[in-house]
Amino acid sequence: MNRWIAFWNILLKDMRTYYMKPPNISWGLLFPLAWTAMFFIRSGSGLESVPAVLPGVVAVSILFGTTSMLAVTVTFEKKNRSFERLLLAPMPFELLMLAKTGGAILFGMANAFVPVVMAAFLMDLSAVNWPVFVVAVVLLAVVSAFLGLFIAVAVSEVFEAQTFSNFFRFPMIFLCGLFFPVSGLPVLLKPLAYALPLTYGADALHGAVHGGHMLPYAVDLTALAAFCVFLFLLSLRNIRRRWIA
Repeated sequence: MNRWIAFWNILLKDMRTYYMKPPNISWGLLFPLAWTAMFFIRSGSGLESVPAVLPGVVAVSILFGTTSMLAVTVTFEKKNRSFERLLLAPMPFELLMLAKTGGAILFGMANAFVPVVMAAFLMDLSAVNWPVFVVAVVLLAVVSAFLGLFIAVAVSEVFEAQTFSNFFRFPMIFLCGLFFPVSGLPVLLKPLAYALPLTYGADALHGAVHGGHMLPYAVDLTALAAFCVFLFLLSLRNIRRRWIA
Protein backbone atom coordinates (compact mmCIF):
# COMPACT_ATOMS: atom_id res chain seq x y z
CA MET A 1 0.00 0.00 0.00
CA ASN A 2 2.80 2.44 0.88
CA ARG A 3 4.46 2.00 -2.50
CA TRP A 4 1.23 2.91 -4.31
CA ILE A 5 0.79 5.96 -2.09
CA ALA A 6 4.32 6.98 -3.08
CA PHE A 7 3.46 6.32 -6.74
CA TRP A 8 0.47 8.67 -6.67
CA ASN A 9 2.36 11.31 -4.70
CA ILE A 10 5.15 11.40 -7.29
CA LEU A 11 2.64 11.50 -10.14
CA LEU A 12 0.57 14.26 -8.54
CA LYS A 13 3.70 16.26 -7.68
CA ASP A 14 4.82 16.19 -11.32
CA MET A 15 1.34 17.10 -12.53
CA ARG A 16 1.20 20.12 -10.21
CA THR A 17 4.79 21.21 -10.77
CA TYR A 18 5.12 20.72 -14.53
CA TYR A 19 2.05 19.61 -16.45
CA MET A 20 -0.77 21.69 -14.97
CA LYS A 21 0.95 25.03 -15.47
CA PRO A 22 -1.01 27.41 -17.74
CA PRO A 23 1.76 27.64 -20.42
CA ASN A 24 1.86 23.84 -20.75
CA ILE A 25 -1.91 23.54 -20.89
CA SER A 26 -2.16 26.27 -23.53
CA TRP A 27 0.71 24.71 -25.47
CA GLY A 28 -1.07 21.36 -25.36
CA LEU A 29 -4.13 23.00 -26.89
CA LEU A 30 -2.41 25.26 -29.44
CA PHE A 31 0.05 22.74 -30.83
CA PRO A 32 -2.57 20.25 -32.12
CA LEU A 33 -4.66 23.18 -33.34
CA ALA A 34 -1.72 24.57 -35.33
CA TRP A 35 -0.89 21.18 -36.87
CA THR A 36 -4.52 20.55 -37.78
CA ALA A 37 -4.93 23.95 -39.42
CA MET A 38 -1.63 23.61 -41.28
CA PHE A 39 -2.52 20.30 -42.92
CA PHE A 40 -6.09 21.30 -43.68
CA ILE A 41 -4.84 24.44 -45.45
CA ARG A 42 -2.03 22.53 -47.18
CA SER A 43 -4.36 19.83 -48.50
CA GLY A 44 -6.78 22.36 -49.96
CA SER A 45 -9.58 19.80 -49.95
CA GLY A 46 -11.60 21.23 -47.09
CA LEU A 47 -13.69 18.92 -44.97
CA GLU A 48 -12.93 15.94 -47.20
CA SER A 49 -9.37 15.85 -45.85
CA VAL A 50 -10.37 15.60 -42.18
CA PRO A 51 -10.55 11.76 -41.92
CA ALA A 52 -7.19 11.33 -43.67
CA VAL A 53 -5.42 14.03 -41.65
CA LEU A 54 -6.89 13.36 -38.19
CA PRO A 55 -4.87 10.19 -37.35
CA GLY A 56 -1.58 11.88 -38.22
CA VAL A 57 -2.36 14.98 -36.18
CA VAL A 58 -3.35 12.83 -33.19
CA ALA A 59 -0.10 10.84 -33.40
CA VAL A 60 2.05 13.98 -33.76
CA SER A 61 0.30 15.62 -30.80
CA ILE A 62 1.05 12.59 -28.63
CA LEU A 63 4.65 12.28 -29.78
CA PHE A 64 5.62 15.92 -29.27
CA GLY A 65 3.61 16.35 -26.08
CA THR A 66 5.13 13.43 -24.20
CA THR A 67 8.73 13.67 -25.37
CA SER A 68 8.91 17.45 -24.92
CA MET A 69 7.55 17.36 -21.37
CA LEU A 70 9.85 14.56 -20.23
CA ALA A 71 12.82 16.34 -21.79
CA VAL A 72 12.05 19.22 -19.41
CA THR A 73 11.04 17.36 -16.24
CA VAL A 74 13.69 14.63 -16.10
CA THR A 75 16.56 16.77 -17.44
CA PHE A 76 15.71 19.64 -15.10
CA GLU A 77 15.57 17.36 -12.06
CA LYS A 78 18.83 15.70 -13.06
CA LYS A 79 20.52 19.08 -13.21
CA ASN A 80 19.17 20.02 -9.77
CA ARG A 81 20.16 16.60 -8.43
CA SER A 82 16.62 15.92 -7.24
CA PHE A 83 16.43 12.98 -9.64
CA GLU A 84 19.21 11.22 -7.75
CA ARG A 85 17.37 11.77 -4.46
CA LEU A 86 14.21 10.37 -6.00
CA LEU A 87 16.07 7.16 -6.87
CA LEU A 88 16.57 6.58 -3.14
CA ALA A 89 12.82 6.31 -2.55
CA PRO A 90 11.85 3.04 -0.79
CA MET A 91 9.80 1.64 -3.66
CA PRO A 92 10.47 -0.68 -6.60
CA PHE A 93 12.61 0.99 -9.23
CA GLU A 94 10.25 0.04 -12.07
CA LEU A 95 7.25 1.52 -10.25
CA LEU A 96 9.23 4.68 -9.55
CA MET A 97 9.95 5.21 -13.25
CA LEU A 98 6.32 4.50 -14.15
CA ALA A 99 5.31 7.23 -11.70
CA LYS A 100 7.85 9.58 -13.27
CA THR A 101 6.52 8.97 -16.78
CA GLY A 102 2.84 8.77 -15.79
CA GLY A 103 2.31 12.52 -16.03
CA ALA A 104 3.72 12.65 -19.55
CA ILE A 105 1.53 9.72 -20.59
CA LEU A 106 -1.61 11.48 -19.31
CA PHE A 107 -0.49 14.74 -20.94
CA GLY A 108 0.02 12.99 -24.27
CA MET A 109 -3.39 11.31 -24.08
CA ALA A 110 -5.04 14.65 -23.34
CA ASN A 111 -3.19 16.18 -26.31
CA ALA A 112 -4.50 13.41 -28.55
CA PHE A 113 -8.13 14.26 -27.98
CA VAL A 114 -7.80 17.97 -28.75
CA PRO A 115 -7.84 17.29 -32.53
CA VAL A 116 -10.64 14.75 -32.00
CA VAL A 117 -12.84 17.38 -30.34
CA MET A 118 -12.07 19.78 -33.18
CA ALA A 119 -12.83 17.12 -35.79
CA ALA A 120 -16.18 16.38 -34.13
CA PHE A 121 -17.38 19.78 -35.40
CA LEU A 122 -16.25 19.00 -38.94
CA MET A 123 -17.09 15.33 -39.54
CA ASP A 124 -19.27 12.49 -38.32
CA LEU A 125 -17.25 10.40 -35.85
CA SER A 126 -19.88 7.71 -35.37
CA ALA A 127 -18.04 5.33 -37.74
CA VAL A 128 -14.76 5.53 -35.79
CA ASN A 129 -13.67 2.25 -34.19
CA TRP A 130 -13.33 3.75 -30.72
CA PRO A 131 -11.94 0.70 -28.86
CA VAL A 132 -9.04 0.41 -31.31
CA PHE A 133 -8.60 4.19 -31.40
CA VAL A 134 -8.39 4.53 -27.61
CA VAL A 135 -6.02 1.56 -27.20
CA ALA A 136 -3.77 2.94 -29.95
CA VAL A 137 -3.74 6.38 -28.28
CA VAL A 138 -2.81 4.88 -24.91
CA LEU A 139 -0.02 2.72 -26.35
CA LEU A 140 1.32 5.61 -28.43
CA ALA A 141 1.40 7.82 -25.34
CA VAL A 142 3.24 5.12 -23.38
CA VAL A 143 5.81 4.37 -26.09
CA SER A 144 6.40 8.09 -26.70
CA ALA A 145 6.87 8.67 -22.97
CA PHE A 146 9.40 5.86 -22.72
CA LEU A 147 11.20 7.23 -25.78
CA GLY A 148 11.31 10.60 -24.04
CA LEU A 149 12.64 8.98 -20.88
CA PHE A 150 15.37 7.20 -22.86
CA ILE A 151 16.43 10.50 -24.44
CA ALA A 152 16.24 12.53 -21.23
CA VAL A 153 18.50 10.20 -19.22
CA ALA A 154 21.11 10.25 -22.00
CA VAL A 155 21.78 14.02 -21.90
CA SER A 156 22.57 16.73 -19.36
CA GLU A 157 20.75 19.85 -20.57
CA VAL A 158 17.19 20.56 -21.66
CA PHE A 159 18.28 21.96 -25.03
CA GLU A 160 20.30 18.78 -25.64
CA ALA A 161 17.24 16.66 -24.89
CA GLN A 162 15.09 18.70 -27.28
CA THR A 163 17.71 18.49 -30.03
CA PHE A 164 18.17 14.75 -29.52
CA SER A 165 14.38 14.30 -29.50
CA ASN A 166 14.09 16.01 -32.88
CA PHE A 167 16.61 13.53 -34.25
CA PHE A 168 13.93 10.87 -33.73
CA ARG A 169 10.72 12.85 -34.06
CA PHE A 170 11.05 14.58 -37.42
CA PRO A 171 12.13 11.50 -39.39
CA MET A 172 9.20 9.62 -37.88
CA ILE A 173 6.75 12.28 -39.11
CA PHE A 174 7.75 11.57 -42.71
CA LEU A 175 8.55 7.85 -42.51
CA CYS A 176 5.74 6.45 -40.35
CA GLY A 177 2.71 6.95 -42.57
CA LEU A 178 1.24 9.83 -40.59
CA PHE A 179 0.36 11.92 -43.63
CA PHE A 180 1.98 9.98 -46.48
CA PRO A 181 1.47 6.20 -46.91
CA VAL A 182 4.39 3.92 -46.13
CA SER A 183 3.67 2.09 -49.39
CA GLY A 184 4.73 5.23 -51.27
CA LEU A 185 8.19 5.35 -49.67
CA PRO A 186 11.32 4.28 -51.57
CA VAL A 187 12.15 0.61 -51.15
CA LEU A 188 15.27 1.36 -49.09
CA LEU A 189 13.28 3.41 -46.55
CA LYS A 190 10.45 0.94 -45.96
CA PRO A 191 12.45 -1.34 -43.58
CA LEU A 192 13.36 1.77 -41.53
CA ALA A 193 9.70 2.79 -41.39
CA TYR A 194 8.69 -0.61 -40.00
CA ALA A 195 11.46 -0.37 -37.38
CA LEU A 196 9.81 2.72 -35.85
CA PRO A 197 6.98 2.44 -33.31
CA LEU A 198 5.00 5.37 -34.69
CA THR A 199 4.36 3.44 -37.92
CA TYR A 200 2.21 0.91 -36.10
CA GLY A 201 0.40 3.53 -34.04
CA ALA A 202 -0.39 5.60 -37.12
CA ASP A 203 -1.57 2.51 -39.00
CA ALA A 204 -3.95 1.55 -36.18
CA LEU A 205 -5.31 5.11 -35.99
CA HIS A 206 -5.84 5.28 -39.76
CA GLY A 207 -7.71 2.00 -39.61
CA ALA A 208 -9.83 3.12 -36.67
CA VAL A 209 -10.81 6.44 -38.30
CA HIS A 210 -11.33 5.56 -41.96
CA GLY A 211 -10.37 1.90 -42.41
CA GLY A 212 -7.18 2.58 -44.36
CA HIS A 213 -4.73 0.39 -42.47
CA MET A 214 -2.01 -1.87 -43.90
CA LEU A 215 -1.63 -4.40 -41.08
CA PRO A 216 -4.15 -6.20 -38.85
CA TYR A 217 -4.96 -4.39 -35.63
CA ALA A 218 -3.48 -7.24 -33.62
CA VAL A 219 -0.11 -6.76 -35.34
CA ASP A 220 -0.13 -2.97 -34.86
CA LEU A 221 -1.09 -3.08 -31.19
CA THR A 222 1.23 -5.99 -30.36
CA ALA A 223 4.15 -4.19 -32.02
CA LEU A 224 3.38 -1.03 -30.04
CA ALA A 225 3.25 -3.01 -26.79
CA ALA A 226 6.58 -4.66 -27.64
CA PHE A 227 8.19 -1.26 -28.28
CA CYS A 228 6.83 -0.04 -24.94
CA VAL A 229 8.51 -2.91 -23.09
CA PHE A 230 11.75 -2.57 -25.05
CA LEU A 231 12.13 1.20 -24.53
CA PHE A 232 11.18 0.98 -20.86
CA LEU A 233 13.74 -1.76 -20.17
CA LEU A 234 16.39 0.12 -22.17
CA SER A 235 15.73 3.30 -20.15
CA LEU A 236 15.92 1.38 -16.86
CA ARG A 237 19.23 -0.14 -17.94
CA ASN A 238 20.69 3.30 -18.71
CA ILE A 239 19.50 4.75 -15.40
CA ARG A 240 20.93 1.84 -13.42
CA ARG A 241 24.25 2.14 -15.24
CA ARG A 242 24.52 5.90 -14.65
CA TRP A 243 23.19 6.32 -11.12
CA ILE A 244 22.70 3.01 -9.35
CA ALA A 245 25.49 0.69 -10.39
